[in-house]
Amino acid sequence: MSEHRRKPPQPQGGGRAAARRGQSGSSSGRRAAPRGAPESTSGSYGPGPHGQGGEERPYGSRAEARRAAQRSGGGRRRAAEPGRGGRRAAPGGPRRGRERAVASGRKRFVDYPRSGMDGWRRWTPSWKLVSGFCLAFVGGLVAVAGIGYAMVGIPNENAAAKSQNNVYYWADGTQMVATGSGQNRQIVSISQIPKAMQWAVISAENKSFYEDSGIDPMGIGRALFNMATGGETQGGSTITQQYVKNTYLSQDQTLSRKFKELFISVKVGTKLDKRKILQGYLNTSYYGRGAYGIQAAARTYYGKDAEDLTDSECAVLAALLKGPTYYDPAGNESLDPSATPEANRERSEKRWRWILGEMHKDGHLTDAAYQEAVSEYPEPQGRKAIAGMTGQISYLVDTAKRYVLNHSDITQARFDQGGYQIYTTFEKDKVDALAKAVRDIEEENLDPNREEDKHVQFGAASVKPNDGAIVALYGGAGYEKGHFNNNADTSGVPVGSTWKPFVLAAAMEYGTYRSNGEGISPLSKYNGDDHLKVRKPDGSYYLRKDNSIFYQENESDHPWGYITLHKAMEQSVNTPFVQLGVDVGMDKVRDIAQASGILKESFADLNPSFALGTSTPSAIRMADAYATFAASGKQADPYSVTSVKHDGTEVPGFTKPEVKQAMSANVANNVTNTLENVVQNGTGMKAKALGRAAAGKTGTTDENKSAWFVGYTQQLSTSVAMFREDPKSHRLLSMNGTAGDDSIHGGDVPAAVWTEYMKEALRGEEDPGFPEATPIGKVIDGVGVPSPSPSASPEPSPAETEKASPTPEETETSTSPTPSDTCDVLDWQCEDEDSGSSKPGGSETDVPEPGQTPPAASPTQSESGRPGNSDHDNLFGGSNG
Repeated sequence: MSEHRRKPPQPQGGGRAAARRGQSGSSSGRRAAPRGAPESTSGSYGPGPHGQGGEERPYGSRAEARRAAQRSGGGRRRAAEPGRGGRRAAPGGPRRGRERAVASGRKRFVDYPRSGMDGWRRWTPSWKLVSGFCLAFVGGLVAVAGIGYAMVGIPNENAAAKSQNNVYYWADGTQMVATGSGQNRQIVSISQIPKAMQWAVISAENKSFYEDSGIDPMGIGRALFNMATGGETQGGSTITQQYVKNTYLSQDQTLSRKFKELFISVKVGTKLDKRKILQGYLNTSYYGRGAYGIQAAARTYYGKDAEDLTDSECAVLAALLKGPTYYDPAGNESLDPSATPEANRERSEKRWRWILGEMHKDGHLTDAAYQEAVSEYPEPQGRKAIAGMTGQISYLVDTAKRYVLNHSDITQARFDQGGYQIYTTFEKDKVDALAKAVRDIEEENLDPNREEDKHVQFGAASVKPNDGAIVALYGGAGYEKGHFNNNADTSGVPVGSTWKPFVLAAAMEYGTYRSNGEGISPLSKYNGDDHLKVRKPDGSYYLRKDNSIFYQENESDHPWGYITLHKAMEQSVNTPFVQLGVDVGMDKVRDIAQASGILKESFADLNPSFALGTSTPSAIRMADAYATFAASGKQADPYSVTSVKHDGTEVPGFTKPEVKQAMSANVANNVTNTLENVVQNGTGMKAKALGRAAAGKTGTTDENKSAWFVGYTQQLSTSVAMFREDPKSHRLLSMNGTAGDDSIHGGDVPAAVWTEYMKEALRGEEDPGFPEATPIGKVIDGVGVPSPSPSASPEPSPAETEKASPTPEETETSTSPTPSDTCDVLDWQCEDEDSGSSKPGGSETDVPEPGQTPPAASPTQSESGRPGNSDHDNLFGGSNG
């Protein structure tokens, strides 16, 4: 073994290390002298353990001596400097032992287990430690709360919290239907919520609402205590917390949602006005029976608006917020067998009484108001099925909705988001009566198994004269039966001879070219024979396309000869009115019809057939135009909506239409006098069964494709249309053979529907009759050219004509051509292949080109079909909307 690996002998007196540490001084840097050399200055490496003058310590080898020299700073190697890896002995003894001693004497930051203590005392924390931990915990909570408050913002409202329906109301203010994809909720402002309702929920749910910051620790403690003792309780959550839950958060009962609710509630409580929070809470809470919000609840339980609730009713609705399953007096056994009507009624009354007591105790009810409120429990209405979009409701909503969109700046997209309350003119009893009349007459006359009775449809409307309010309509079988066209407000069904009163009114108002502009009397005579040539003002005749003379036809070939216009109207003879229309000017006929309420978009071309009803106004517009006659010439546009509100705020644009004088009063009264005779002695005799003064006119078109009866009293004007329609092509079909008759006229089924409805609609109303008509205009005799074999005879007076028996059939004729099979369903320009027929009609090509001799007139529009709910040919199209 090499020398430097040999272990030196251990010195006595504490060991070699101790001996080394005990040496002092340093070598001279010279090489160590041999051990035992005399007078060697380096004979030792420092003092011995006893001091500087101690005995020199001999080393047993050169290696040991070298190492010792190095440690003492001598020799060739330098001793390590402090901090550079070398060890230096600290004065006073061994360093490691001293470090351990110092460490054991230093105090710890957390003295646990406790030093200097034995047994259980060692493990019992000191008061300093306990208080320190408490302060740290509270400080941590404050820090977390501060961070949470800073980081959590008020989120956007839940879509569910904003989801609303549009609610439609009958004319008497009761709810008709709530429609849309939203919930049964209608948001109202805090000003529309009674103070009693506001204080009821505050007294019952959160007495410190106006003072707390959104959370109420004392309230939570009270709730827990009362729950433990079985007492009546306020909710542990504040109104603000419940509003936050309803409006901003999901309804999941999770810890994270509760955490969010806490912080959002604090922020909402400090950022939002308390009245805004209370409004939101009452508008978003669920009251049972599908009612969200106080307005829906007021309607559902008491059939009134929220602002009309009594103090006592408010307390009942506030009780529902504790849980409608158990506090709805109608019961909810389908949700919980224990929620019987009896048990719920008892719970509801108990909480109702308690809430009123709390309100009184809190100073929100005076003694007198409290005594009145608790005197009798206000029993809510029974549970009702919410009316859906069935029967006539769908057409009523369709009509009202289009009226709203056409009379406001509300877009359809905005309207469909909900939140609107639409108050209509529709009267439920009259709507029901009209639907029943159609159903009863249909069942009585039509056999669904008979081919000729298939695809028969009705459209009807009822309007108040001198007002324009639409009180009832019949739009069809219902959406639920696949019928989506509103027959009361559609176009495409020619009105036939119900147009003749406008021709007569124009003649009385403007006169003819033969009377120098002076109005003519209904007693003026025109040739009523069949197959009559129509003379132009210049004396020439209308020609057909092939330049042959055009002959106007009646429905029958009865030889009327020269008859008064009064008589021609009674029996609905065509030839006098075609010639009269030409003499007056079809533009004047158009003007008087438009002034009466007919939309210009529904007019046919102004050719001779225009006088026979080739135009296609809706049932609503026809009822409104005849209402002008009933009101002595005063016209008001038809309307179906009286008021629209959104979030409780009135939407502008729904004032009642202005009443205008469309024609002189005596002209209108003379038309009425003439139409009274139609009911008493003419084609409308079925309407006599009404048993009161009534006026009306029948109308039938080519091949009986449509049949109308329009009639009125002073209180009500009603039109009824009947037609057949191919469900695929939407072409009008002939009603020959329908109801078992060879042909259907306006005086048949339509007049029967009109009469049955008017009986019910006017039940209990007085019969004021009509204003007396005074003689008007010139009486012109012998106007027109008689047929080759005229059968002219003295015309009886109006009194005599009332005794005359009408002909057995209505003498009306075609007003439009039969389209060829190649005509497109919506092509009004379609030419009729059979235009050479001598019957009136033909296509628009029969109208003469410039410079040609005018042929016989025909309707502009073929009866190839109905465009449906056109934007221009219905009640709400055009500028008059």
